[in-house]
Amino acid sequence: MRILPIHPEIEKYLKIRKLEKKFEKQINLFKENPFHPGLRTELLEPRKMKIWSFRIDRKYRALFIFLEKDVIEIIDVNDHYQ
Repeated sequence: MRILPIHPEIEKYLKIRKLEKKFEKQINLFKENPFHPGLRTELLEPRKMKIWSFRIDRKYRALFIFLEKDVIEIIDVNDHYQ
C-alpha cells in the first residue's frame, strides 16, 4: 500500500494535538493491512463519495480516498465526535 505525502495542514493538525506517534503507528498498521480490526476502517456515508476512514485513536480518525487499488491519499484528520 502506498500513501501519498500528507498535506502540511494535516501535519500541523497532528502536531498541535500531539497525535504524530499515534498516527505513525496506525499508518504502519494500515500499510500492512488497510482493514486490520484495530483500524476500524469504514466506508463513510454517502457511500457514493467513496471516502473512507480509519481510527487514529478513540477520538480521532483519518479520512482517505483510494486513488488506485493500492494508492491512497489522506484527505483529512478530524475529531470523530464533532
